[in-house]
Amino acid sequence: MKKATMILDKDYQIGRIDKRIYGSFIEHLGRAVYGGIYEPGHPTADALGFRQDVLEKVREIGVPVVRYPGGNFVSGFNWEDSVGPRDQRPHRLDLAWFTTETNAVGLHEFCEWAKKADTDVMYAINLGTRGPENARDIVEYANHPGGTRLSDLRVKNGAKDPLGIKLWCLGNEMDGPWQMGSKTAFEYGHIANESAKMMKWVDPSIELVACGSSGSGMPTFGDWELTMLNECYDNIDYVSLHRYYGNPTNDTPGFLARTMDLDDFIHTVVAICDAVKGKKHSKKVVNLSFDEWNVWYHSNEQDKEVWKRGKWGCGLPLLEDVYNFEDALLAGSMLITFLRNADRVKVACLAQLVNVIAPIMTRNGGGCWAQTIFYPYMHASRYGRGTALKALVDTPVYDCKDYEGVPLIDATATMDDEGGVTVFCVNRDMKNDFQLSIDLRSFGKLALKEHILLHHDDVKAVNTEENPMNVAPGAGPGGRISGGRATIRVPRLSWNVIRFAPVEN
Repeated sequence: MKKATMILDKDYQIGRIDKRIYGSFIEHLGRAVYGGIYEPGHPTADALGFRQDVLEKVREIGVPVVRYPGGNFVSGFNWEDSVGPRDQRPHRLDLAWFTTETNAVGLHEFCEWAKKADTDVMYAINLGTRGPENARDIVEYANHPGGTRLSDLRVKNGAKDPLGIKLWCLGNEMDGPWQMGSKTAFEYGHIANESAKMMKWVDPSIELVACGSSGSGMPTFGDWELTMLNECYDNIDYVSLHRYYGNPTNDTPGFLARTMDLDDFIHTVVAICDAVKGKKHSKKVVNLSFDEWNVWYHSNEQDKEVWKRGKWGCGLPLLEDVYNFEDALLAGSMLITFLRNADRVKVACLAQLVNVIAPIMTRNGGGCWAQTIFYPYMHASRYGRGTALKALVDTPVYDCKDYEGVPLIDATATMDDEGGVTVFCVNRDMKNDFQLSIDLRSFGKLALKEHILLHHDDVKAVNTEENPMNVAPGAGPGGRISGGRATIRVPRLSWNVIRFAPVEN
């Protein structure tokens, strides 16, 4: 058995964890809305048409915020289409995903769903085909108490009280040529700044996310952030980052090392934000919103076949990746990376929540089940609250095609407000279990409360409607704790949640 060590101290802290780091995303794309959260006539549908089996899964995770309604979709979206009587809402061609949007689910309906799901709304505005006036108007409609045309229209449409949306995205991936109304960094920075000013004049309590480059592989990356932030730094609160990973060559060690890139990406954008802060002689800190992240590659060929059979349908089965066990391990390491950067990553959205590259899958008229990535996401959301700790981990490393010095044990830890400690750990070793020694002496007397383990002998194993528990968590082998030092057995290729609770004297 190989060995690794972790040293923790209650005074060595990264910072408070913003619960929104466990957010998610629902776009008007594929079956995320129609056939996902909303399916009138389904056996579990409530009076509003929302699937209660899906709601139960969302509440099980404990999702604190959901980004909506896009994504690429939002760059051609008119928010006014989504309010008012359903039978008067227009059907529109969605040029982002070559489908038809019926607007059967709109702003009011989604806010009602969010209440049922015990989550908040992160609303994205259209800065592709529209601009500052549209941005101002939607904030007035959603958040102003009343006495104006737009706030009174909200009341007329059934919401006497303001919707109270506090987190807003200023467009989506605006440097992407695939984006409707894509812009240069200066063009976007200027329009984002003017929109931000007007939105905050309507409601000073809101927070705003400006679009970073749509990926670090873009030729615009870096210069985009510098130029954009130079225009709008004073009026925005976060910069967005997006990242998806794939494993088309079936290289498991290389795939599980992808978070080396994720960590570099985060540090680079932080450095750019702070460079602009220095240039402007500002005291304000702009943090990060990692508002799209996941594994995404399984469904690429399937989507081509769907579009071959015909475009412009509603609720087409697009981006329906079926996740396997190794995907869950990478998702766990991505969550660990966010926790290690919790001083600057304040929002993160697993993209997406239902059916579309999602932890939750449904069948129209049928069942609802958890994909493999559901479990690390749920565990982190449930147990990774409080304070992120600086974990000193000494572990053997390995090299792969794209990275050198990849830790075989990828781990971090959090401390809750009651003094309990949770260790999150991925063992990347294909063959060997580890003995993980954890120094916990500074926390007082602790007991080993629980060891949750996610493991499967087949890295390609998946969950299905017929076999939904094929890849599911169980009890880990645990270990012992004595004198403030714990020794835990961590099985090969596994996701581990190791929880310690304070012992009363």
